[in-house]
Amino acid sequence: MTTASRLVLARKRRGLTVTRLAQLAGLTARRLSDFENGRAHPSPPSLTAIAKALEFPEAFFSAEEVADLPLESVSFRALSKMTASQRDIALSNGRLARVLQDWVGARFGLPAAALPSLTSFSRLSVGEQAPFPGEAAGPDSPAESAAELVRARWGLGVAPIPNMVHLLEAHGVRVFSLSRDCPEVDAFSFWDRGVPFVLLSTEKTAERGRFDAAHELGHLVLHGEEQVPHGPQAEGEAHRFAASLLMPAADVLAYAPRNPSTHWILQAKRRWKVAAMALAHRLHELNLTTEWQYRTHCIELGRLGFRKAEPQSRLGRETSQVLGKVFTALRAEGTPPADVARDLQLRLADLNDLVFGLVVTGQDGGRSSNRTAPTQQRPQLSVVR
Repeated sequence: MTTASRLVLARKRRGLTVTRLAQLAGLTARRLSDFENGRAHPSPPSLTAIAKALEFPEAFFSAEEVADLPLESVSFRALSKMTASQRDIALSNGRLARVLQDWVGARFGLPAAALPSLTSFSRLSVGEQAPFPGEAAGPDSPAESAAELVRARWGLGVAPIPNMVHLLEAHGVRVFSLSRDCPEVDAFSFWDRGVPFVLLSTEKTAERGRFDAAHELGHLVLHGEEQVPHGPQAEGEAHRFAASLLMPAADVLAYAPRNPSTHWILQAKRRWKVAAMALAHRLHELNLTTEWQYRTHCIELGRLGFRKAEPQSRLGRETSQVLGKVFTALRAEGTPPADVARDLQLRLADLNDLVFGLVVTGQDGGRSSNRTAPTQQRPQLSVVR
């Protein structure tokens, strides 16, 4: 018996329509629709054809249900500009990340979620809007205050944050990577049974990846599980939160001169490990540059190639410390990544897509492994910020 929801999940993970998958598998669209709706079950030859077309192991389609990830529960940026295929691939990525998280959580002690809940924060009351990304404002906006409170509760002071992914993981956020099949999606976040998730693209620059991680933390903290994090206001709040968290006002005001040059921005961005454009905008937010100077910086930085990239950057992409430790421990026990992929009924390449490329995607040599029983609990993993 096949699990109908897994047929849908696998198809959407590959970004295919019912019609296209039916063509690839040699079926009619109506017949495939019957399979996906549970009105019928595919015969063994039909299931083999579907699995081959989707590049999923046949065992994937007979495993237990995978909980849905509703669109309204996810903080997608620029949702209106996203194609249905890109949206489906990203949401499917999120569902598979939950499956992997359940597998890891059953075997390792992971850091507990410890995010401040600011949904009742007095300065973020209903009807009070935080400044949008394009607006210049002083260091007293609601999102700015929220970022300062997070820094205070986490004992960060005003120093630059060395690694955003490690910081999230240290406070219980489960961080996974997005498939390269949806390059238009920068990042997204959601809550699942009280556990916060963040998925990050590995196709962006390291500086933009850090900002995306901080942006999604903003959604998790500011909007929590109760509030739907959609729309310009929510995105504006998360954007301002990210800028404030990565470039705290006290540190920027103490370090930056008034009316800095573009050359100064290119040197100083290394201090906070942010994109040059982000620093230019932050300087304007804090009234260290005029509107004319800010526009001049944007024009000069754009001419130098800093609008979509960070030329000559030496900053490496941040990856998961928790997942790195998990796979190191598994290898030490004689459990190769191929065994994990088989447990999850996934290709090794799809597992690799979720874990920042931390596992080798070569063919499994078929050797036997000395595997630890799934019910055995391993020691608590520690995360260094």
